[in-house]
Amino acid sequence: MEPNTDQKIPTVVTVYDSEKKNGSRNNASISQPKFIRSDMADVPVQQAAGSTLPLVLTRKKGGDDGEDGHYNPFEHRKVEHPTSDLETFVHLLKGSLGSGILAMPMAFANAGLWFGLVATFAVGTLCTYCVHVLVKCAHILCRRRKIPMMGFADVAEQAFLDGPPSLNRWSRFIRFMVNTFLVIDLLGCCCIYLVFVATNVQQVVGVYMDTQLSVRLWIVIVSAPLVFMCLVRNLKFLTPFSMIANILMFVGIVITFVYMFSDLPAPSERAGIVPPTQWPLFFGTVIFALEGIGVVMSLENDMKNPNHFIGCPSVLNFGMGLVIGLYTLVGFFGFLKYGDDTEASITLNLPLEDKLAQSVKLMIAIAIFFTFTLQFYVPVSILWKGIEGKIPAARQNISEYAMRVGLVFLCCGIAVALPNLGPFISLIGAVCLSTLGMIVPAVIELAVYYEDPGFGRFKWRLWKNSGLILFGIIGFVTGTYVSIREFQAEFNNGHGGDAQ
Repeated sequence: MEPNTDQKIPTVVTVYDSEKKNGSRNNASISQPKFIRSDMADVPVQQAAGSTLPLVLTRKKGGDDGEDGHYNPFEHRKVEHPTSDLETFVHLLKGSLGSGILAMPMAFANAGLWFGLVATFAVGTLCTYCVHVLVKCAHILCRRRKIPMMGFADVAEQAFLDGPPSLNRWSRFIRFMVNTFLVIDLLGCCCIYLVFVATNVQQVVGVYMDTQLSVRLWIVIVSAPLVFMCLVRNLKFLTPFSMIANILMFVGIVITFVYMFSDLPAPSERAGIVPPTQWPLFFGTVIFALEGIGVVMSLENDMKNPNHFIGCPSVLNFGMGLVIGLYTLVGFFGFLKYGDDTEASITLNLPLEDKLAQSVKLMIAIAIFFTFTLQFYVPVSILWKGIEGKIPAARQNISEYAMRVGLVFLCCGIAVALPNLGPFISLIGAVCLSTLGMIVPAVIELAVYYEDPGFGRFKWRLWKNSGLILFGIIGFVTGTYVSIREFQAEFNNGHGGDAQ
């Protein structure tokens, strides 16, 4: 029997949900009674912790296996079309190999040829390790709570409920924070896509036009058709655009490699290491390029063999190893080729007068243009789920369309205000992905391991995660500061992103 949502929740309420007994792709649930925590007795059911997660009266102990070592969450998952290890590997590559690979030469320009080489491997390894931490903690929590699957925000919320009593009251906040940073990250990527497409189109069209249009005007022109494309609510209809985008991106990057590897200078002609004041821009750009943590839990939840996702060897290790290698390759040789003239996107360095180079710019611009609608789908889903229940059924369709149009206008407005690709990429990486990719997974592990098995000998888990949190905070603060200073310098010099 479902409780009345208009009444207060009693101290302990048991609710059976037979329809979600074994879990589904979209909702984490359990085959046991749900217990609502007594300190949330004044919160309506639909608002309790802001999620469908069970809110438990007391924390269960037991490390990896919790109270019941026989419960295997993977056996209770119901996924309509589970993915194989190979399919998950491909999806991981698609989720991690985006426009960020084109910005890697700029990252090396802010680090130096040899320091960038070492630091990219180091940051990539750190990002991969943090993903391991997140997924491992998700598996532990699934066993403890007998929940078949969890999303990123679910893991963060349940970790705070399982952690020290002082964290319990912050469980809804951490869920809200994770979703907020995911939305900011993904909408920020959409803004970057608009700047990227507009800048590349401006370069090509400018070759054939006597009158030069500013990049801001091109952002508005590019945004116009996206208003209509983003009204599509079914992902199935966006699949053809995804296929076209993948083909164009692949062909464009291959041709870019041809230009990049021709007539390479000697490595001694490039700076091996640059002043530390530029390193925050490197950090933000690399984090932006490498961090695919937003798609990790959904990929793991869809796997036929989820235990193959982490470990050694694992899908994650192979996938991220290949991603890190490709990004390092592009960054190293892109900076070696163009040196101090390296642009925010390697495509902008291709010769303007060359027809093949012009086709590459347009191919990749079209690919990123189509990718906008797919990237836009996720933040819209998160935001709509948060407000859907507060809108009358008769007005939900028009409200959702209005929200979609409004968000496209918002992205367009931000891109017009900040049309500088380099610092924009670094800013999104520093603000969102240092938080989601390093700080939050470290905090989650501290909460999950708080009681059992504990922090280990000499409290090594505490020291390790404190180091990750500190590193993430330093990257957040310095990357944000330097990116904002870059924007200020652009505006003070009168450029404001308007290309020549």
